[in-house]
Amino acid sequence: MEPSLINELKNIVGTQYALTDRESLAVYGYDSTPELERLPGMVLLPGSADDVARIMRLCHGAGICVTPRGSGTNLSGGSLSAGGVVVQTSRMNRIIEIDEENLTATVEPGVVTSALHREVESRGLFYPPDPGSMNISTMGGNVAENSGGLRGLKYGVTADYVMGLETILADGELLRTGGKAVKDVAGYSLNRLLVSSEGTLGFFTGITVKLIPKPQGKITMLAHFPILQDAALAVSAIIAAKVIPATLEFLDKVTIRCVEEYAHVGLPLDVDAVLLIEVDGHPAVIAEEAAAVAEICKKHRCSFFQTAQNAAEALKLTEARRTALSALARLKPTTILEDATVPRSCIAAMLEIIQASAKKYNVTIGTFGHAGDGNLHPTCLTDERDTDEIARAHAAFAEIFAAAIAMGGTITGEHGVGLAKKKYLPALVGESGIRVMRGIKQAFDPKGILNLGKVF
Repeated sequence: MEPSLINELKNIVGTQYALTDRESLAVYGYDSTPELERLPGMVLLPGSADDVARIMRLCHGAGICVTPRGSGTNLSGGSLSAGGVVVQTSRMNRIIEIDEENLTATVEPGVVTSALHREVESRGLFYPPDPGSMNISTMGGNVAENSGGLRGLKYGVTADYVMGLETILADGELLRTGGKAVKDVAGYSLNRLLVSSEGTLGFFTGITVKLIPKPQGKITMLAHFPILQDAALAVSAIIAAKVIPATLEFLDKVTIRCVEEYAHVGLPLDVDAVLLIEVDGHPAVIAEEAAAVAEICKKHRCSFFQTAQNAAEALKLTEARRTALSALARLKPTTILEDATVPRSCIAAMLEIIQASAKKYNVTIGTFGHAGDGNLHPTCLTDERDTDEIARAHAAFAEIFAAAIAMGGTITGEHGVGLAKKKYLPALVGESGIRVMRGIKQAFDPKGILNLGKVF
């Protein structure tokens, strides 16, 4: 970049919030995706939407690519730079409003997800999306990737709660979409289009989300299964019985052992799988649902069924699931976490394919995930310095993704396409899908400067 442009950008945010030294830039050269490194030319930390608009106008005029970035928890390389300017949102971290009359919250993109949870729950309200990285990830990234989480089965994902957005477009223009009105069918649904756009269409500076009343009660359960397929079939049976738990999570034997060695929460080491199940709502209703879940698990050869007796025990069980990735990552230097997603009726078949692929390519894959909505996380434990093993790991995942597509599933349920999965996208959406997406990108960002190289 020209020195004059660098100085202009520094003047917008202040010298202390403009990073150009190599040591600082190196911090932003990575996100949570293995094997990828992309060093930016400059990192800016704006303090307001006006700062972002001014940055975008300058970069648009100079043809400099801009990468929006939150906390860098992305798992598909989506927050890595193409060498231009990274615009990081940590200073834009205000909860602007909790509107208890309209049941909405309006936040800046740098608000950490769990901070919003705590604020609204202190008022008896509830924001359901809870990605595994919720204590680190930010709302802007959640919207860009359409994050899900443990409660996605019952409550849906981020897109189901985004009511309004303020977005700075590539040329610096402000676009407002949606708002607090519950119903709005005027024109194309630009909110839905912008959610999941992975930072390629605009930069979010304001986010209005829907809130709901906080559930009155919750029951947390853990079911042990000596045979993995029985656990998978129990998941399908619970849904078929018209019981929709808030959480229905799966951990296989590899993951159970890693979590127990890491967190010491009392998980069984002599079973193939466990299911973590939570039902929430009115106390009378959840008592009936919990009884139904227990009966279904027993019919599917569950060897032990545990119900948390208090809030501390319930938290211990749910934290066991939330630590799955951290626990697995301790075993090898490189952890490749994927999110192949299939219709719920195909979970058992998908688990068989994951195990078969791991055996065929002689790699270690631990699987956990949101079994209730078919979103599995096959996680390969490897070492990127071992080029042969890495090649085998990618070959295994290519088979897994192909199988997911063949089952009517998808290559990503919540992590996004980014850099890591764009080679698989044409097989999922076809030539016409790619053509339409490219047309949308062209309409929003004709110079192609926003999050260059992602998705396509």
